Order: sequence, then C-alpha cells, then structure tokens
Amino acid sequence: SLVYMESVDDGRDLFDRLRAVAATKPIVVVKGGASAEGARAAASHTGALAADDAVFDGMCRQAGVIRARDVEEGFEVAATLATQPLPAGNRVVVVTTVGGWGVAAVDAMAGTRLVALPLPDDLLTAIDEKVPPRWSRNNPIDLAGGETRDTVPEILELVAGHAEVDAVIFLGIGIQSNVARMMRDGGFHPDHGLERIVDFHERQDTRYAEATVEISQRTGTPILVATELADARPDNPGPATLRAAGRLCHASAGRAVRSLDLLARHAAWRRARGL
Repeated sequence: SLVYMESVDDGRDLFDRLRAVAATKPIVVVKGGASAEGARAAASHTGALAADDAVFDGMCRQAGVIRARDVEEGFEVAATLATQPLPAGNRVVVVTTVGGWGVAAVDAMAGTRLVALPLPDDLLTAIDEKVPPRWSRNNPIDLAGGETRDTVPEILELVAGHAEVDAVIFLGIGIQSNVARMMRDGGFHPDHGLERIVDFHERQDTRYAEATVEISQRTGTPILVATELADARPDNPGPATLRAAGRLCHASAGRAVRSLDLLARHAAWRRARGL
C-alpha cells in the first residue's frame, strides 16, 4: 500500500492499525508537513496540525511502516516491493559494466544499513573463469569491458546464487543499445555490416534485462537494475524490456540503493518478529 498523509489525530490507534496491516503487506508512507514550513502549509489547507516528525518517524519504524522521503521515492520503493523478493540480509554486490557508477553505488550505501560485501574466495575464483584478468576483483564487480555474449547473465547467476549475497545491484544496462542507436542514426547504417552489429547490441540489452528477472525469481535474490537511460531513453531495449516484464528500472544507482535500503529495513523488521 502507498499512503500520503499529513496529520495524526489518534497516534495509538494509528500505530496499532498500521502495525497489524504491515504484518501482512508492506505499507509505504509519504508524510507531508515533515518540516516546519511544510507543517504550516498542511495546516493552511487541511486545518490539521502535523504530528511531531521525530515521533512519527519512530512510530513508523516500530510499526514496520516504510517511510519514503518524498513522492518520487514513495512510488519507486512501492514498485520495488511489488516486484522484487525481500532480501535475506543487508549484504550487497554491485555488478557493473561501467566502473564509475559502481563506485557511486557503494558511496550511496553510506548511511544505510546496506553493506558492500567483500567478495568470498569461491566467488572470486568463479568470476576469474568468466572474464579477463583486468576485472576489478572487488565489489563492485567491474567487468572492465571484458564481457562477451553470455558474460553478464553468467556473472549475475554466480552472484545472485551465492549463499553470502543478499541482494544485487546491476548497472550499465542499455549502454550497448545506446551505441546501437547512434550507429542506426548515423549515415552508414544499414550498410557495411552495421545492421548486424546494431541488432546484436540491442538483443544483448534485452537478454540482460530478461536475465535479471529470471535469475531473481529463481534464486529469490533481489536484483535491482539502474541506468540513467530509464529516464533519458525509456524506449531503450534494456529499460523497455524491464518495464514490459513489470519491473522497475531505477534512473540512478543512488535511487536503486535507497529503494533497496528500505526493502532491507522492512525485511529485518519482519524477521525480528518471525514473520
């Protein structure tokens, strides 16, 4: 459930009701009036007084309610909850075809409950067999341009299926199709073999998107996908395939991290209560 609210008339009654519902399905709340200015604005159009924000935040945590910072985040975490399994813990591995965005994802985990998992030795060994020696050998897993046709699905399979990995963030989808778009829009397509290259790149991003869905469903490990192309080029085969499959493609690594952090918090709340 996704809820927008501003005021609380009976705090105890609201707490009891939210806690009862949260035990059976996630509740995402966006609360107006969190700031002093927002509280005055809420009072001006509803006549109600906004609750003390620190008290409200504590109530949400105890009741198992997922509090989003704003409407955008509310919709994104609700969509993620609706389409991803809950993580079994807070250990995250970032898989990327673009090194810088992997670093940005790990940076975004600071201040959250998420932990960038040091890669276990057996996982390192398994990845070594799939990619050239120049890969990062670290988390984030930066493939460093060493991937071939099946590398990305194979790496995602290894990572998501590992017993010590609770969640995966995959970055870089859509880049091949973006290159293909530039080739398609150039003056030489479809001649000189470019048609075959363009088709290959677009098929690859489609395969990557399909692989994230299939592997996540089979392993029970959430795989969140992020690319700026989700906003800039929503018709790109990567984001478009995810959307057709009913999955959210986050528009940045930071937004994927934030949604995953809220999922991990809710999952921990449920585990602590044996739910």
